[in-house]
Amino acid sequence: MEITTPTKVRKRPQLHRIQNGRFRRFWNNKTLLLMCLPAIVFFIIFAYLPMPGLYLAFIKYNYTDGIFKSPFVGFDNFRFLVMTGDLWRLTFNTVVYNLAFILLGNVLQIVVAVFLNEIRLKWFKKLTQTLMFLPHFISAVLIGLIAYNVLSYDYGLLNSILTSLGFDPVKTYSNAGIWPFIIVLTYLWQSTGYGSIVYFAAIMGLDNEIIEAAEIDGAGAFQRIRYIVLPWLKPTFIILLLFSLGGILRGNFGLFFNLVGANNTALYATTDIIETYVFRALMTNFNFSIGSAVSLYQSVFGFIVVMTANWLVKKVSPDNSLF
Repeated sequence: MEITTPTKVRKRPQLHRIQNGRFRRFWNNKTLLLMCLPAIVFFIIFAYLPMPGLYLAFIKYNYTDGIFKSPFVGFDNFRFLVMTGDLWRLTFNTVVYNLAFILLGNVLQIVVAVFLNEIRLKWFKKLTQTLMFLPHFISAVLIGLIAYNVLSYDYGLLNSILTSLGFDPVKTYSNAGIWPFIIVLTYLWQSTGYGSIVYFAAIMGLDNEIIEAAEIDGAGAFQRIRYIVLPWLKPTFIILLLFSLGGILRGNFGLFFNLVGANNTALYATTDIIETYVFRALMTNFNFSIGSAVSLYQSVFGFIVVMTANWLVKKVSPDNSLF
């Protein structure tokens, strides 16, 4: 009794101090926590509460029995993609397109943000930003309509110009080889202006005294960009890259569906991604279990990619890792 009693007495004040310290930190950061509250609520409602629905991936769903009374089939829904022989092609197309979107998109966004920062005329800078933001607000349906009017074999603007110059018309919608370039260029055109906002905002946080000191030392514009601005943007680039890798197996369905369509068999080799494949399966068989299985496959794959990428970043540059 003489040994245990003082121990208990010593632990209680320590626990009380820990609780007070946590409450003090919470209260001191209450404004930031309130700002984060809408995002927290959003993810709880739309990301965590629907997670029990993943059970659909392991059952053969039917409307009569509902989710929890439908027969359990284990991994049969996952075997569907493997047995069709399309899993490798779908995964390859989806990953390669997303890598092009992520890498080329971020590089181009950095270039645009740096160039905007170097513009000294305020009215020209604002006009340029406005014009570059506009494609982001154009719907994928309208983009697909514009592309069809330009690339159509019979009535497209491209073939009209080619025939007027004496060249043979191009069968764009039956040539699978050119569509990766069209899709990537369309994505970059639509997303670069809006995506450059984050990098431009990061540049605005750079201390002007550092730039002025470099100019006094005789550094030119490209030297300032190379040795000051780009290293400053490195943490932002790494964080955005890690976040983007989480969805590397999730294709931009709206862009692919409206540009190419989901039933153009001539273009499957280079334009068919997981989302368009699942769309065809659902529209034909109304198989929600297959869709849920593919969604779980994409989530697990993305989780592994993010954890691996974060581990590599932590080995090279621990300060820039997510955790």
